[in-house]
Amino acid sequence: MRRQPHLVVAAALTAVLVSGCAAPPAGTDGELVDDWRELPAAQQFTPRAGDCHAVADPTVENHQPVDCRQPYVLETIHVGTFTGELAERPIPPRFHSAVMRPAFAECDAKARAFVGGDWRDGRLGVQAVPPSVPGWQGGARWFRCDLFVLSGHSSANGSPDSIMKQAGSLRDVLTGTSPLALTCFDLDDWYALDPVGCADPHRYEYVGIWTTPVQRRADVDRDPEAVHARCRTLVYRYAKVPAGREVRTGTTYRLPSEQGWARGDRGVRCFFWSGGPAINRSVRGSGASAIKIP
Repeated sequence: MRRQPHLVVAAALTAVLVSGCAAPPAGTDGELVDDWRELPAAQQFTPRAGDCHAVADPTVENHQPVDCRQPYVLETIHVGTFTGELAERPIPPRFHSAVMRPAFAECDAKARAFVGGDWRDGRLGVQAVPPSVPGWQGGARWFRCDLFVLSGHSSANGSPDSIMKQAGSLRDVLTGTSPLALTCFDLDDWYALDPVGCADPHRYEYVGIWTTPVQRRADVDRDPEAVHARCRTLVYRYAKVPAGREVRTGTTYRLPSEQGWARGDRGVRCFFWSGGPAINRSVRGSGASAIKIP
C-alpha cells in the first residue's frame, strides 16, 4: 500500500507529457511566443540645451527638468558629442579628467556666446559632464555643458564652490550692467574679498582675467611676482593708462577654486588694490592718477 502514491504521480506525469504532444486547440499553432509583441527598444537618455535642473547632478534616474523661470541650480546650454578614439573607449571619461579638457573648451566657448562675455568675469561656473557608465555602455556619447551661479564669496576668493539657486535663464546675463559681474570688493573679518558697491568704501576692484599656462594649481603661486606683473598689465588696461607708462600700483589675485581648476578653469582673477586707503568710486578708465599708490 505504501507504493500506491508513487504510481499515481507517475501516471499524472505521463498524462501531462502525453497531453503536451497532442494536437493544439483549434485556431492556434502550438507556438508559445511567436505572437507576443516585441518589447520596445531601450530609450537612450539625451539631455537637451535649454533644460534647467533643480539638482546639481541630473542623471537618467533623476532627470527631471524644471521650468527655468522656477528656482534651479544648473542650466544646460549646449550638448556636444564625443568623437574619435575617445568615443571608442569602453567606459566614459571621468568628470574631472584631463581627457575632458576638449569638451570643457567647447563648453567654455559656448558659455561665452551664451552669456554675452567671458563667464569668468562674473559669478559663474561652467562644467562639462559625461554620461553615466550604463548610459555610455548603452551607446550615449554626448557631453552636457552646464552653467551655474556661484556665491560672491566663492567666486572671488577661489574657495570651495557654493552654487546658488537662480530663477530665469542666464542667457545674455553679462551684457550691460549685471548683478552677477565681478566689480568692487573689500576685506571681511576673515580677510576674504567681500563684494560691495563701487560707490561704497572699498579697496579692491576686479580688472580682468589672466589665463595661466601652468597645469598644476599649486605651481601658480611658485612665482607670485610674475602673476602680479600680469595683473598690473590688466590694471593699466582697465584704467586706460597710456601705453608705455608705468605706475606704482597695487594688485592682488585669486585662483579658481580647486573644483573649478579640476573642471578646466585656468583663469587667474586679477584685482586692483588701493594700497590701504578706501575709495568710493570705480577706477575703470580713470587714468594713471587714480591707480597710483604712495
